[in-house]
Amino acid sequence: MSSASPRREYLPTDYNLRFRDCLIGAQMLFVAFGALVLVPILTGLDSNVALFTAGVGTLLFQICTRGKVPIFLASSFAFIAPIIYGVQTWGMAQTLGGLVCSGFVYFILSGLIRWRGIDVVLRVLPPVVTGPVIMVIGLILAPVAVNMALGKTGDGAVQLVPEETALWVSMTSLLVTVLVSLLGKGFLRLMPILCGIVAGFAASLYFGMGDWTKVAATPWMSLPNFTFPEFAWEPILFIMPITLAPAIEHFGDVVAISSITGKDYLKDPGVHTTMFGDGVATMAAGMVGGPPCTTYAEVIGAVSLTRVFNPAVMTWAALTAILLSFVSKIGAFLSSIPVPVMGGIMILLFGAIMVVGLNTLVRAGKDLMEPRNMIIVALIIIFGVGGMQFSIGSFKLGGIGLAAVTGVALNLFLPRSRT
Repeated sequence: MSSASPRREYLPTDYNLRFRDCLIGAQMLFVAFGALVLVPILTGLDSNVALFTAGVGTLLFQICTRGKVPIFLASSFAFIAPIIYGVQTWGMAQTLGGLVCSGFVYFILSGLIRWRGIDVVLRVLPPVVTGPVIMVIGLILAPVAVNMALGKTGDGAVQLVPEETALWVSMTSLLVTVLVSLLGKGFLRLMPILCGIVAGFAASLYFGMGDWTKVAATPWMSLPNFTFPEFAWEPILFIMPITLAPAIEHFGDVVAISSITGKDYLKDPGVHTTMFGDGVATMAAGMVGGPPCTTYAEVIGAVSLTRVFNPAVMTWAALTAILLSFVSKIGAFLSSIPVPVMGGIMILLFGAIMVVGLNTLVRAGKDLMEPRNMIIVALIIIFGVGGMQFSIGSFKLGGIGLAAVTGVALNLFLPRSRT
């Protein structure tokens, strides 16, 4: 009798934990969904394929890292302009070939880190570089969040919803997210983002917002529109160098999630392993017509907000993404959620990412008024947020990528203080 009792107590507890992780994983996918589908919408790729490759890419990453790192991988913003240019110049298939080959850049960097060790990377990318780069990730995405909160497209070009109505909806989702994260108890406190989305969606229905004709016309189930690559040297050589920007961003994201969880993922499983996993995910995505994968800062912000550090949550998010990629009506419904709902959530998430970067600088204990440190931090932030861009022929570097490269170069070549 006594031996059976622990089993009866364990199974419901185990089931409840798995059910909780499943719901939190779905919440993480909700957080990533807006950015995840924005890349294919802008580039002409299939949104359902992007969902599928995000799920598969995250699972491959989890396998490579032995399920140790709570990170979600999905569509990379760094490749939006290269994909648009590539499709116009060489066509979709050859552009996908270049995207597949971009995964090799991650493999090369992974090999260098494994060969020379993480200490070399830490000397090249100290907190005075990674901190402001993480800040730039949050700050450079801030206009996207604000535009969405105001009822516009992410780039602010088109007003989708009247501004006053959009503000009511976006601030409702933001306010509920803040209140639940501060005042929520028990299980509810783990779901502030999902609560914010539900509240914002309810507000949008109250204002009669949204067009649901597409949802009604979409069949329940269909196969994603997979597209397969062709390989040619010109698009490969054009796209591969661009991968350096998201690769450096990857390192910053690993530093950020390490700071949030209190675990040093740079050493276990090692950034060479996480870099390798990102490369595998990117190659797998390109092989079926999806955008390159990258670690998602939005989800890192969600991890910081929810304080749920279990990597299994990302596995559930990945499985949910794969499921949604085949359920067309659910995908159509999610894509029809008015932009102000997600805009309110994104304001808080992108702000949280910026704070993570700031905290990285603070914990390093460096004197930011020391001229060398001040120059590095100042130029990273101003170049990244200000929109500075350098061009060499058809190759262009700007935004987060330029900020990261600037920080690395300044740290390597500026003379160090003699004191």
